[in-house]
Amino acid sequence: MPKRLLQGVVVSDKQDKTVVVRVERRFTHPLLKKTVRRSKKYHAHDEANAWKEGDTVWIEESRPLSKLKNWVVVQGEKRAEV
Repeated sequence: MPKRLLQGVVVSDKQDKTVVVRVERRFTHPLLKKTVRRSKKYHAHDEANAWKEGDTVWIEESRPLSKLKNWVVVQGEKRAEV
């Protein structure tokens, strides 16, 4: 079975070698027929501490790395620095 890939935004980089990524999904509400946005946070492994808050990253499913970490950052793009 292929590993899942999700795209999200880093919301926290305070932990060592870990980032918290918010992944947003959109779906149509079955009764109201309106588009609804829902988000979920994932803890992902960042070996080099390369990603900072606001960066857009892709995370991939992996084996359990700790109690909360089951994802690894595979690629991303830096947010424009001001």
